[in-house]
Amino acid sequence: MTTATNTLANDAQPDTRPARLPLPALLALAVAGFITVLTEALPAGLLPQIGAGLAISEPLAGQFVTIYAFGSLVAAMPLTAATQGLRRRPLLLLAIAGFAVANAVTGWSGSYVLTMAARFLAGVSAGLLWALLAGYAARMVPDHLKGRAIAVAMVGIPLALSLGVPSGTFLGAFMGWRACFGIISVLTLGLIAWVLASVPDFAGQPAGQRLPIARVFTVPGVRPVLFVTLAFVLAHNILYTYIAPFLRAGNAGARLDLVLFVFGVASLAGIWITGVLIDQWLRALTLASTLLFGLAVLALGAGGGHPAVVYAAAAIWGLGFGGVSTLFQTALAKTAGKSADVAQSMLVTAWNIAIAGGGVIGGLLLDGVGIGAFPPVLAALLAATWLVVWSARRHGFPARG
Repeated sequence: MTTATNTLANDAQPDTRPARLPLPALLALAVAGFITVLTEALPAGLLPQIGAGLAISEPLAGQFVTIYAFGSLVAAMPLTAATQGLRRRPLLLLAIAGFAVANAVTGWSGSYVLTMAARFLAGVSAGLLWALLAGYAARMVPDHLKGRAIAVAMVGIPLALSLGVPSGTFLGAFMGWRACFGIISVLTLGLIAWVLASVPDFAGQPAGQRLPIARVFTVPGVRPVLFVTLAFVLAHNILYTYIAPFLRAGNAGARLDLVLFVFGVASLAGIWITGVLIDQWLRALTLASTLLFGLAVLALGAGGGHPAVVYAAAAIWGLGFGGVSTLFQTALAKTAGKSADVAQSMLVTAWNIAIAGGGVIGGLLLDGVGIGAFPPVLAALLAATWLVVWSARRHGFPARG
């Protein structure tokens, strides 16, 4: 999810950054990520209320998520490249302010067209924000703390999925869906004040140091990280998007809400483990996460008829998935150096392609071949992921990390 990482590469000047994690600033970034994911995913839990409120069908209400993802997809790379020279904190605040405006309009508007325009604005803001967060976190700390700093900044993602979206769905049933978006907008205004108080500002990248997108793409190690992101997240979204029919086909009797809860809790454990170990074991953690997801897929395919197997597989899957955003963003930040923010915008694009691709490919498999095709397809994607990580031992996922 520019130059927030100008100093990822070692400078000739002494490092005056704090030897400890600047938690207030990093947690502000985490809240920004939380609001971003909550804004994206909350409509999925409120489709009936949104449809009734705007007098539209649920499929049309579902396009709230689609237009958001499209905004991120089209905006991330060009906006990040165009804003490389701007100071970092004003740019971060601009992206955050986009959520305040978009959610306020969403909660107030009675027009479907206007609301969709607001959702597109939210997606554009998300594309810019995700490209900034990892590099911003890394720039606040010395080299040996970069991975841990990024892990703290990324903790908002699993928290939004495991706690924020269910809580928002619950509140929406009592307060109405418009109030939920209004609350998010108010929280965003509070976050702006938090950022102003605790997050340091950094200069943009000088014109002579900026690389075009095509040059950044050819930096050794960038392409393996992008491929791994695309393949892993594609596999995840095929399964996550169609987990309900997958469980029905297995006839295991496992409850969908409990499966997703187990997955969410295990994801929190996964990101905690990642945060503790990432600076020394980035490569090993990425290989382990891929292996865990692969084992979960095999368990669901071979023993999905028993509820205990399904819940255990969900826990293994969540444990493997929880830290991957941090792992991929840290790997890319370290690989791309001074061009890390442009590289991160590519990761945002790859991630959103994988989200969209998961829905499309999973739907084609479900309609054309059946649910039985899921395990071998997912296993193939994860095997390719594991092999690319293993082979990228010099650049991308170096053996020393």
